[in-house]
Amino acid sequence: MYVKQSILEETAVSGDDRQSELAQQHKQRQAQRAAEERKASARAKRNVTVGAGLGVVVVAGGVIAAMTLLGGGKAGTAATSASKSPAPSTSPSTPVTTPSIGASAGAKPGTCEYRKDESKSPAKDVGRPPGKPNLKWKTMTIETNQGDIVIDLATDKAPCTVNSFAFLAKKNFFDGTRCHRLAAPATTGLALLQCGDPFAKGDGKSKTDGAGSPGYIFNDENLGGMSYDRGTVFMAQGSEDANSNGSQFAISYANDTTALDAQPAYTPFGRVSKGLDVIDKIVKGGWITNEADARDEGGSHAPKLPVIVKDLRLAR
Repeated sequence: MYVKQSILEETAVSGDDRQSELAQQHKQRQAQRAAEERKASARAKRNVTVGAGLGVVVVAGGVIAAMTLLGGGKAGTAATSASKSPAPSTSPSTPVTTPSIGASAGAKPGTCEYRKDESKSPAKDVGRPPGKPNLKWKTMTIETNQGDIVIDLATDKAPCTVNSFAFLAKKNFFDGTRCHRLAAPATTGLALLQCGDPFAKGDGKSKTDGAGSPGYIFNDENLGGMSYDRGTVFMAQGSEDANSNGSQFAISYANDTTALDAQPAYTPFGRVSKGLDVIDKIVKGGWITNEADARDEGGSHAPKLPVIVKDLRLAR
């Protein structure tokens, strides 16, 4: 009897252990699945395709450009057009109709709303900008190891964006960061230099380049207010991931931006007034091909000439 009882007890314990083991395995699978989803989310945030595929396809007198931006979102649809790019605006302060400051829910009129970035992307958290923007900022200078780039700011049309840059600049957020992506028409259908990821290696190898953020996001501004033509500076985010601007930005170095102008999805906030020759030098230096970028798996085609931001500052 005692032997039988002992066997029954051992069997019960063994069953409990098995249930515990199965529960633990289930928990581990859930954790692994969640980690994979976070990685997929971060990957989607880095690589954003606008168009049906990669490269540039010529179609009956028109061009379908498959374009990629880092910064967030999912695939969208590129515009197909045989027309030329809209005439470049003469000034970033050209009057346009834009949403009022603080048009997003939760923000008071005349203020900006900066929300926590919930994407699980790596963040360099230095706090959040003040809600009330300073409308007197005139220029932004990016001092790099390749030369200085001066930008005339469209503060009146993108006050919350400029306000964010003023805050991050004061915190030295950009100092020592690398411009991680050099997009060219031959590789992505775009022509831009992208910067602003605080963790980017800019080596053309890292799959995490383009994932970094300041830990907060804010809404789009000035969409349609400026062309994305040569010299335009605009925020990087996914075409379908609206209102998720962070610290990453891009500088256009070409005039053929028909598709981007047809479906404005990125906040333009200024135009280069000095230093386009610096951009041209970087472009002439070529890029390091990153196959993961081409497959939309993260990373980026990096400039062969390392571009390191020494300082970023605003002036009134």
